[in-house]
Amino acid sequence: MRNKGRVLAAASAVFALAVTAACGSGDDTTKTPEVKPEFNAALTSVFNPSDKPGGTLKMAISSDWDSVDPGDTYYGLSWNLLRLYGRSLVMFKAAPGAASAELIPDLAESLGVPSDGGKTWTYKLRPGVKFEDGTPITSKDVKYGVMRSMDKEVLVNGYTYFNDFLDIEADYKGPFKDKAADTKAITTPDDQTIVFHLKQAFGGFDYFAMLPATVPVPAAKDTGVKYKEHVVSSGPYMFDKYEAGKGFTLKRNPNWDKATDPNRKALPDAYDVKIGLNADDIDNQLISGDLHVDIAGTGVQPAALPKVLQDNALKAYADNPAVARLWYTSINPKVAPFDKKECREAVMYAVDRTSYQAAFGGEFAGGQIATSIMPPQIPGYAPTNVYPAGADNKGDLDKAKAALQACGKPDGFDVTMGFRAERPKEKATAEAFQQALARVGIKVTLKGFPTGDYFSLYAGKPSYRNSPSTGLGLMTNGWGADWPDGYGFLSQIVDSRVIRDSGGSSNLSVMIPEVDTMIDQALAETDVKKREALWAQIDKRVMEEAVILPGVWSKALTLRGKGVTNVFVNEAFGQYDYLSMGVAQ
Repeated sequence: MRNKGRVLAAASAVFALAVTAACGSGDDTTKTPEVKPEFNAALTSVFNPSDKPGGTLKMAISSDWDSVDPGDTYYGLSWNLLRLYGRSLVMFKAAPGAASAELIPDLAESLGVPSDGGKTWTYKLRPGVKFEDGTPITSKDVKYGVMRSMDKEVLVNGYTYFNDFLDIEADYKGPFKDKAADTKAITTPDDQTIVFHLKQAFGGFDYFAMLPATVPVPAAKDTGVKYKEHVVSSGPYMFDKYEAGKGFTLKRNPNWDKATDPNRKALPDAYDVKIGLNADDIDNQLISGDLHVDIAGTGVQPAALPKVLQDNALKAYADNPAVARLWYTSINPKVAPFDKKECREAVMYAVDRTSYQAAFGGEFAGGQIATSIMPPQIPGYAPTNVYPAGADNKGDLDKAKAALQACGKPDGFDVTMGFRAERPKEKATAEAFQQALARVGIKVTLKGFPTGDYFSLYAGKPSYRNSPSTGLGLMTNGWGADWPDGYGFLSQIVDSRVIRDSGGSSNLSVMIPEVDTMIDQALAETDVKKREALWAQIDKRVMEEAVILPGVWSKALTLRGKGVTNVFVNEAFGQYDYLSMGVAQ
């Protein structure tokens, strides 16, 4: 997931309280006293536990993300949030700590039942589930949700797992191009049963069933790229108002039945989500109590960091999770002079890694300086450092200059670096690159892009990033695991086959045929230890080509707003669990 501390654990324990839509208004207005706040109180346990419904949870973010459409989104914050209005076949357990790594049934009655040696996977839907308008949800709605998500010319964002694994007919065009067309890759023998047919066996298919693409979509209500303007709810909340780029509100879905959903408490009456606020203002409003959550979940900004760390009363509202996320920079081999490996190596050696770390808040709040792609939390991680940055991590300028000489650019060269404009930490990273590379004659021009379109129209669109006129040689990036193994972390950022001309891919720079072959070998390996060792080899092989400059294995000093109940860090997303939070009444 993009910036998703991605799926290393997860969401909410089975809850006993039956909170129905009817009780949402909450007649009891007695103020619930807040538990005394403490630093890291929500890291491995639930802070301020409560089953009390009512109130409005106020959320904000400095930039829009790709989409609220479950079939067109690849931001971790979005996956976290959309569980309020969408139910996938399975989900990660909503609970703090290691329990969040467990996959549990959501829309389905149970985890998938494999057959045909793992090439066929069957799920049965829970009875009685309905859309917001009261229409019964059927297996056909789930099938349609998956099939629409695979059209990467219309819904350009997101993963390609279903495209890569489903046994789709070569002439199948998808529902946007031919509404009458059907495929045998997904069958629905009855309204409660959905069967997935794969080209090859995959024992981890339940991870695919966890993806937002399995959230049901009624075909008659689908408006393609405009579906995000009114996603039809299958969860406890539905869209009330939606203003593109400005925000939206969620209200209770009257046709959600707690009896069909053991995983959601559905505590607040409503959610108020504001988009486009200044990042520093969000921190200030969290501190003042005017906001409950910064949806980005990537931590307070540099301006607020010392204020929080030096004031014990403020620090008591903070948590500092270490998550399986890498902040990094893609080096584009399709833009000259980065088509020469030695010119890419010059960047690897010249960058000041300590300034990268400082841009994200330093070692305590930002994370550990990374020397490879996979974070230490991912099974298969092996320490490697192909391009050492000197004893002080400030760069090896002698090796950088030697690399420039070898690539025919002894005096340096000009390059454009893209970053997400509304993200101060990524802007600071780009400015740090500019200063560090200038030491060896590399002149960096900085170019900020809107976060919501960064992957679909700019950095993630080959025709833009590789163009002689608009080419981006360097691009800030961030990544967390889709699920906790080497494939769930690496595949969508290092497999060249996920790159799409239409844009939206998270792989901006890795095009190594040998790596593609190694990924296939790892998938076919049934011995866990041998498979994990292969992921480490893939990591090192990508690093050898100098197309990814790892920056920081992430930590994030995050603030829980005052008056928030039932708060814990969901390790699947590396953020607070938005599904479980409530508001003190």
